[in-house]
Amino acid sequence: MALIQQFPVLLASALRHDSVAPRWSQLGWAVLRVVAGLFMIHNGLDKLADIEGFAVAYVEVIGLPFPIFFAYVAAFTELIAAPMVALGLLTRVAAFGLLSTMAVAMFHHIKVAGFSVPYLELSAIYAAIFLAFTVNGGGMFSLDQLLVKGIEAGLNRSSRQRLESLQSSLEATERVIALGEEEAEAAKAAQS
Repeated sequence: MALIQQFPVLLASALRHDSVAPRWSQLGWAVLRVVAGLFMIHNGLDKLADIEGFAVAYVEVIGLPFPIFFAYVAAFTELIAAPMVALGLLTRVAAFGLLSTMAVAMFHHIKVAGFSVPYLELSAIYAAIFLAFTVNGGGMFSLDQLLVKGIEAGLNRSSRQRLESLQSSLEATERVIALGEEEAEAAKAAQS
């Protein structure tokens, strides 16, 4: 009987979006980032291995001008941005680049095979993952977070120094005002 009464509570706890501690959630986010980034690298390598073949089979088919140029753009975007996502370095920018290549890949698959799940599946999954990283960033366990901490520490030092400078300026101003008041009182006393 007690288990039946506890079932709704247990179910609600299991379904809550925040039922996992933030650290564990961020660890899962980091694992997804690293795996997606590392597995995306081979796509860029495959393109570079036969850049002309890729340009003809993929870029020309969808009607982009300068197929060799765009084939290199896609290959180097994947070769540069994928490790950046894996490391969590400038994650939003890198993920947006990869999201763009996956959007073009999805367009190619739709143009060639229609809305065929086997053709669209992988590029759609990658696109969804890179969209999530474009929106949410690299997370707690990323180089981005280390950069943020460094920047904020520098800003705090800079702010502290500015505050101390303002404090000493205020104190100097107060001394000048006090001296001016003393001189004014001395002048009044001399006139009397």
